[in-house]
Amino acid sequence: MLRTIEVTGKESEEKFLQLPYSIYEGDVSWIAPLKQDIQKVFDPKKNKYFSHGECTRWILEDDGKTIGRIAAFINYDNAHNEEQPTGGCGFFECINNQQAANLLFDTAKNWLQQRGMQAMDGPVNFGERNAWWGLLVEGFTPATYQMNYNPPYYIPLFEAYGFKNYFEQYSYRIDLNEKRPERYRPIFERMIKGGDYTFRHIEKNKLRKYAEDFRSVYNRTWKFLPNFHEMSEEQSLTMMNSMKPVLLDYLCWFAYYKEEPVAIFIMLPELNGWFKHTRGNLNLWGMLKFLWYKTFDKTNRKIFGIIFGVVPEHQKKGVEAAIVMAADEVVIPKNRWDEIELVWIGDFNLPMIKTCETLGAKLFKRHITYRKLFDESKAFKRHPAIE
Repeated sequence: MLRTIEVTGKESEEKFLQLPYSIYEGDVSWIAPLKQDIQKVFDPKKNKYFSHGECTRWILEDDGKTIGRIAAFINYDNAHNEEQPTGGCGFFECINNQQAANLLFDTAKNWLQQRGMQAMDGPVNFGERNAWWGLLVEGFTPATYQMNYNPPYYIPLFEAYGFKNYFEQYSYRIDLNEKRPERYRPIFERMIKGGDYTFRHIEKNKLRKYAEDFRSVYNRTWKFLPNFHEMSEEQSLTMMNSMKPVLLDYLCWFAYYKEEPVAIFIMLPELNGWFKHTRGNLNLWGMLKFLWYKTFDKTNRKIFGIIFGVVPEHQKKGVEAAIVMAADEVVIPKNRWDEIELVWIGDFNLPMIKTCETLGAKLFKRHITYRKLFDESKAFKRHPAIE
């Protein structure tokens, strides 16, 4: 008999955390997400979204055996900015059974409806968009850190329930062993020669300065997004300090116009290349494994770009190409990395897609953020495009 059980204590939480190991048993492409990362999402002391939202989660059992899980959440800062008040569901895992999936989706939907929501996005995160967002529909290879991976059969489970494609997130790959298009070299040299633009990577002993420069570019570049909230000085510094253990100064680049920060290109080593050895648990033993592989393992040759942006008034002037060329001149000679993965490029962000394509990046993964309208007589609208 199928029944959902709300996660309220250690026993049900452990079942919630352990279920993926049975779902992905034998799948060589699955890398277990860190248990500690998942727990932070649902911890009011560690997730700031609880200050303006709420969430809960459930497991699904069949005669005592855990066969599914889901979480539902509402960010009240954004929910009522949509045409239909919209909540979210995420952390969905389930056996290949539509009845079981429908029960999980219904449980999340009912919880959201009781709180005034009229639509549900999924799979999404109770937090920032750069983590645990979207269903993988193309490119079923090992995921980069905090990117969703799922079996292909999840696609019909979502779509048969009535979820529709709200927007897609693209991942692009740049091969560092391939030359950039020759037309970029004159652009880069012209900008350097002019003297107004400078390009430099961060210095770890000046993180406070670069955190503020990051915040300046971030707040001007992404303010056009729906439900955007400015990043505070404290948030930017916290983010920079959290990256410090894995941050390599020569992978984090800034562009300046007359010393004003106008672009950012932040990359990190692909952490899942090392975290995969921990089996999803960064306890003492897991941390020792991670540190060993981080220090001595040279088989992890992938970088992932966590953020790339140019403030609007300096777009289409060659800054996009120039900051990549500046990074190339330092990164490539080290012969340490083979590829860069650029993640989370929304299909609605037409300028960024064009930038990736002109850089010679190749599309190799797609995630879909679905939306389910509870009143299906309402007109469904996709995320508006940004020209």
